[in-house]
Amino acid sequence: MASSGDNEPDERRKSDRLKERLKQLEHKLEVRESERAGLSDEESAKRSSALGKAFQLSVELVAGVFVGGLIGWALDGWLGTSPLFLLVFLLLGIAAGFLNVIRAARGMSGN
Repeated sequence: MASSGDNEPDERRKSDRLKERLKQLEHKLEVRESERAGLSDEESAKRSSALGKAFQLSVELVAGVFVGGLIGWALDGWLGTSPLFLLVFLLLGIAAGFLNVIRAARGMSGN
């Protein structure tokens, strides 16, 4: 039978390998951080602008669907028609959302 002392060298080697790997990963992270810190203000603004545009497009789509669904739900409640107006206005909201996204994307590209 192997005693617990026989496992110590294996565990030490594993621990040393993990420590070395951790040092390598820390070095890679430091390199990445220095690259990121080296971005100019213009490059940083471009990245922020792209994120803002993506957020705007997603909000345009969700808003159209939400408003269409809300109008349909309100009309169904007011007129007593079960899901009729909800479905109709939800589809119209989806279409309006896509049209808004297309318009906004065209405006961003300058076409």
